[in-house]
Amino acid sequence: MAPAQENRTFSSDFIILGFGDLAELRIFFFAFFLIMHLVTLAGHTTIVLITLFDSCLQTPMYFFLRNLSAIEICYTLVIVPNMLANFLSRSQRMPFLGCALQMHLFIALGGAECFLLLVMAYDRFVAVCKPLHYSLIVTRVLCVRMLALAGTGGFALSLTLTTLIFLLPFCQSHEVNHFFCDIPALLLLACSVTRANEVAVFLVCVFILLVPFSLILLSYGHILAAVLRIRAAEGRSKAFSTCAGHLLVSLLHYGCAIFIYIRPKACYAPEQDKIVSLIYTNVTPMLYPVIYSLRNKDVKGALQRLLASPGRRS
Repeated sequence: MAPAQENRTFSSDFIILGFGDLAELRIFFFAFFLIMHLVTLAGHTTIVLITLFDSCLQTPMYFFLRNLSAIEICYTLVIVPNMLANFLSRSQRMPFLGCALQMHLFIALGGAECFLLLVMAYDRFVAVCKPLHYSLIVTRVLCVRMLALAGTGGFALSLTLTTLIFLLPFCQSHEVNHFFCDIPALLLLACSVTRANEVAVFLVCVFILLVPFSLILLSYGHILAAVLRIRAAEGRSKAFSTCAGHLLVSLLHYGCAIFIYIRPKACYAPEQDKIVSLIYTNVTPMLYPVIYSLRNKDVKGALQRLLASPGRRS
């Protein structure tokens, strides 16, 4: 490719097509997903506040849960506001660097969440399988270090992935058949041979997705074996209740991500992928606070205390 042509690539905008085929339902979907977005932000903000200020929730499990909710807030803010704006127009122009930044932040936060879910699985493993040594193993210093590693790992791998994608020449159409700058949609626009990039993206995604998910399943295998050895029914119920929410969130998060990213470019189906992406950027983040609080007596108790405190002050 000539240098001038490459320069045009870097100075061009991308056209985010979004949901151009839903012209008659744009206002409905805008209102629907706006409400869902506000509920998501409210739910995760509540989790952050109650785990930050309630004295009964100052444990490693809730420290990780608080940071998971903080990541989810940032994660949705990177994608959903632009998606909502796209519902109000047939297409949306996004600068080259803006598209790269959106992809970088989306992957970084998603990767950090993947690693943090793995850290949370380790926390539950120690709590259930080594309860007598829990306070000695899972210390405050270790929690902060594991959180820092999760965030650093997510951002480092995101930088690698984003660089691999945006070094490609986009000399064909710049119309992105998606509602945000996602990896499969951008790979489809490259006009050069992308085999090496696809392999590199696949390997990074394996490291972000399959390796942590496999370790989470392995840890829950040990947890299940330990729980089944508990004779008291109340003890088994408590162990299951503290682990069930995390396991369900992990299945939702990794399941959607593996479906989208662990496959060759030839299998890319734009309309199908947009639906799955709607689920993991809008639906599952909204469900997470419900999943974590529904069977968790500590969270429900803290929420009740938070709601009751204004009444006591008055």
